[in-house]
Amino acid sequence: MNAELATADLNLGDDALIAAQRLAEWTSRAPELEEDVALANIALDLLGQARMFLSRAGDEDELAFLRTDRQFTNVQLVELPNGDFAHAIVRLLFFSAYQRELYTAMAGDEIADKAIKEVDYHVDHARLWTLRLGDGTDESHARAQAAVDELWPYTHELFEGNDLRAGWLAAVEPVLAEATLTRPEDGWAPTGGRQGLHTTHLSYLLAEMQVLHRAHPGATW
Repeated sequence: MNAELATADLNLGDDALIAAQRLAEWTSRAPELEEDVALANIALDLLGQARMFLSRAGDEDELAFLRTDRQFTNVQLVELPNGDFAHAIVRLLFFSAYQRELYTAMAGDEIADKAIKEVDYHVDHARLWTLRLGDGTDESHARAQAAVDELWPYTHELFEGNDLRAGWLAAVEPVLAEATLTRPEDGWAPTGGRQGLHTTHLSYLLAEMQVLHRAHPGATW
C-alpha cells in the first residue's frame, strides 16, 4: 500500500471511529426509544466503516486503542462534546452529508461503495430531525440554531485538500432553509485535526474508549 492511501484510510477511519464513539454516548439517552435504537445503529454503521478503513491502514486494534490523541487525524467536528439532542442531529447532518459527497467521489473504492447506502440513510435521518427541530417549537428552533451556529465553523476542516464543499453546501443549505434555520456566515475556521492538533475533548474520549484495552493488553475473550 502506498503512503498516500494509508494516510487517507487513517484519516477516514479516525473520522468514523470518533464519530461512532460520540454517537454511541446517546445510547439509552435519546428522547424516544425508537431514536435510541436509530442512533445506536448509525453508530454501529460508522464503527463498521472505521474498522474497514483502519484494517486497510494497519492493525485496527492497535490503531484504535494504542495511539495517543496527537496520533489521531480525525477532523475536530467529530470529537466535540455531544451537547443536547439538537447538537447531535446537526452534527450528524453536517458530517454524513460530507461523507456522502466524499464516498460518491471515491466511487470504485470497495469501502466507499459499501458504505454509501448507509450514509444515504444517515443523511435522510438527520435531515428529517433537523426539519422537525428547526420548524418545531420556539425551544427546539433555538436549540437547533445554536447547534448550527456552534458547529458551522468546524465544517471548513472537512474540505481541506478536496473540492467537495460546493456539493456539500448544495445538500445542506436547502435543509437549513426548509427548517427555518439561518446559515451562518463563513469566518473563523478551526483546523489542525489532520495534523494531530485536537481539542482537549478528544483526550477524555480516548481515555474512556481505550481504558479496557490498555488495562488488559493482549487479552483474549
